[in-house]
Amino acid sequence: MNEAQYQAVRRHLAPDLQVACDIAYTFGWRMKSEVLSLQKKHLDLEAGTLRLDPGMTKNKDGRVVYLTADLKAALATQLERVKALERQIAQIVPHLFPHLGGHGRERGERIKDFRKAWVNACKAAGVPGMLRHDFRRTAVRNMERRGVPRSVATKLTGHNTEAVYRRYAIVSDADLRDASRRLDGHVFGHVEVRAVDERSLSR
Repeated sequence: MNEAQYQAVRRHLAPDLQVACDIAYTFGWRMKSEVLSLQKKHLDLEAGTLRLDPGMTKNKDGRVVYLTADLKAALATQLERVKALERQIAQIVPHLFPHLGGHGRERGERIKDFRKAWVNACKAAGVPGMLRHDFRRTAVRNMERRGVPRSVATKLTGHNTEAVYRRYAIVSDADLRDASRRLDGHVFGHVEVRAVDERSLSR
């Protein structure tokens, strides 16, 4: 998915789900098993980090990322939502993404999935059929475009090897078009300069 598609879908999600998706979109973390399993203890706003403990990831390795300014602000707001919920139900909620509304025992419990909300948001945004797993591919592509070294990027996304990472580093048609625009005039510019030099030498 591209930036415009993501933002279109994001607008149709609840604020807490927007934050969860922002984490997956930025770092390529798996939604159900990694992002939604986060607890408040995994967020350190003072240090500006978010971590996954060993055993929380598919490869069983721990992971730490430094938050972007936008993500840090969004997670600070999410933490305030959880604290407000704790005051309302008079109990400690360890989860970073609990059910904030509803009634009964579900309120305060960890959100395990939000497939229906995602499907509805995609339909409302006019991009039905988009998958949340695409966040991993999108994050990889964005890191490639921004020049993040692959040795660092694999640590952020949690890919075991660069070979697995490369499977997600798909070059899109838009990437190819952008490369052509960047190269436009480059070759012929050098040819033109050389022609001028040759004329000056013949005088």
